[in-house]
Amino acid sequence: MIALDQAVRDYLTLRRSLGFKIESYDHWLAGFVAHLESDGQRFITAAAALRWATQLGGSLTTKAKRLAAVRKFAEYVRTLDPRTEVPAPDLIPYRTERYRPRLYSPGDVRALLHAARQLRGFMSETYPAFVGLLAVTGMRAGEALCLDRHDFDGREGILLIRKAKFGKSRLVPLHKTTVAALLAYALKRDQAFPRPRSPAFFLSQAGTRLLRENVWQTFTCLRRRTGLLGPRGCRPRLHDLRHSFAVQTLIGWYRAGVDVEARLPILSTYLGHVNPSNTYWYLTATPELVGLAAQRLEHKLGGLP
Repeated sequence: MIALDQAVRDYLTLRRSLGFKIESYDHWLAGFVAHLESDGQRFITAAAALRWATQLGGSLTTKAKRLAAVRKFAEYVRTLDPRTEVPAPDLIPYRTERYRPRLYSPGDVRALLHAARQLRGFMSETYPAFVGLLAVTGMRAGEALCLDRHDFDGREGILLIRKAKFGKSRLVPLHKTTVAALLAYALKRDQAFPRPRSPAFFLSQAGTRLLRENVWQTFTCLRRRTGLLGPRGCRPRLHDLRHSFAVQTLIGWYRAGVDVEARLPILSTYLGHVNPSNTYWYLTATPELVGLAAQRLEHKLGGLP
C-alpha cells in the first residue's frame, strides 16, 4: 500500500519538472484523495473516481476535466500499486468545442491602445506598451508579464523569453518600431520609478510586477470602452491577440507569394510552439485567408476541372 497524499505531491512535482502548468490539479487531487480516505478506500478505483468527479458542482466539461486529472494521476500510481484502476476516458462523454477567437483588426488594436492611454496614472504608459507588444509579437500574456529589464536587448532588438510553456526559453527578434516603443516606455518607467521594487520590465502603479488578475480586469475595462465583441457575442480575450498575429502573418505570406508550408516552422518557433502542428490551432480560417488559400490552390492546379 502506498500513501496517496505523498503520491500526489510526488506526481505534481514530476509534472511541473516537465514543464506542465497544472494549477487546478493541486486541489482536485487533494480533494479526491480526501474523498477516498473518507470512504475508507485504500486504493484508486474507477467507480470512486467517477463518483467524486460527478458529485461536485460544475458543468459537464468541468466534471470530465476532473476525471481526466484523476485518470492521469491513476496512471502514475498504477506503476506503484498494481491494484489501481485507471478510469476509462469515456466515462463522462462530452465534446470539446473550440473557442472562436476574436481576430483583431489593426483598427481594433488602435482602439485598444487609445483606450489604454486614457487609464489613470502610470498605467496609461504601461498598458499601451504591454498590449502593443502582444499585438506585434503574438507573445503569451504570461510571457510578457514575466519579462525582466535585462530580458530586453534594445541594441540588438531582441527579447529573451525565459521558462515559457513546457519550461522552454527562446529569443524573439523585434521590429525596429517595436524596439523604439519599448525603449520609450523603459525611459518613462525609469524616470517614474528610479528605485523600483521589482526587476520586472512592465511595472504597475505601485512600481511592482503586474499581477495576472489585474491585467485581465484592466483588459476587460479596455474591451468595454472600445465596444469590441467576439464571435456570437463571446467576450474577446487578451489571448486573441496571439491568434490575430498568427493569422495576419499567414495572410501576409500568402499575399507575398512565398512558400507558406516551408515558413510555418519559422512561425512556430517565433510563437514558442514545440512543432508546427501546435501552430495550426491559431490559424483560424477567415474569409480573406480562405480566399488566398483557394487562389494558391487554383494556381497550382492550373485550371484543371
